[in-house]
Amino acid sequence: MSRLHIDSVTKSFGGRKILQDIYLSCETGKTTGILGPSGSGKSTLLEIIFGTIKGDTQFVKLNDTILKNQSDRKNKIAYLPQRSSFLPKECKIRKLIPLFCTRENTEKLYDLKMIQPFLNKTSRNLSGGEKKIVETLIITYSDSEFVILDEPFSGVFPKAVDEMEIIIKSQTPNKGIIISDHNYMSILNMADDTYLLSDTYLRKVKDLKELQQFNYLPKN
Repeated sequence: MSRLHIDSVTKSFGGRKILQDIYLSCETGKTTGILGPSGSGKSTLLEIIFGTIKGDTQFVKLNDTILKNQSDRKNKIAYLPQRSSFLPKECKIRKLIPLFCTRENTEKLYDLKMIQPFLNKTSRNLSGGEKKIVETLIITYSDSEFVILDEPFSGVFPKAVDEMEIIIKSQTPNKGIIISDHNYMSILNMADDTYLLSDTYLRKVKDLKELQQFNYLPKN
């Protein structure tokens, strides 16, 4: 079992504090979910974990290794960004998958019914929802021990979301997954531990009742 430990994360933009004293951990075999209102800092926190943003303070450790730079995370942590696409526009999906996945996982993805309709298409020819499906599956099946998914269900039809939930969870025996999405029911269904980020702080929550208690959901 491997463990990703995140501690003492703070971040401010223009004098406005976004994150304060954030602690989070994830281990292989488990899924950690993060919920929060728009603008609460979820994507910022995920980018700090991945290394594309520096916190004002931060401590990120994988097992016994402190991760100081993004290069320290190479082949250890894979990241699905919320907005920007990482897929080249003119290359067929079939040819892109081996760039991110081992030979074994490449073959598994080729056999996955959900991705097969897109294999001979280019990223340019996919809709927003289709592109999100392809990117999420590639990152989930990548060679990294830890996977960070930021809004993987955005723009995806509900039936496809249900299928994606099953596929993502199927990869947890050998991976640790950190996932954030506004589809709170999916997060609650998938996550072993769920956290709510609001008012700069991260707190653990158990269920819908606690999401209402902390004003993430309406109390009625």
